[in-house]
Amino acid sequence: MSQSTATVSMVVEVPENLYDQFQAWLELNPGWTPARTTTNALSLFLLQRYSDRTLSRHYLDSLFSGQESV
Repeated sequence: MSQSTATVSMVVEVPENLYDQFQAWLELNPGWTPARTTTNALSLFLLQRYSDRTLSRHYLDSLFSGQESV
């Protein structure tokens, strides 16, 4: 299912308490990286608003990639 795509880096500012919760969640879910989690959240947010196969592919790829046990 996975295809090679270009990637870009993003720098965002978030409230400190949101960042702290994000870090706590990552500690409890070691199979998820910050990039994978952010890609998943962003693609789901956009997918709920727009019907697009590319968004669907990114969402599903981020859900099912990296499923090996850590």
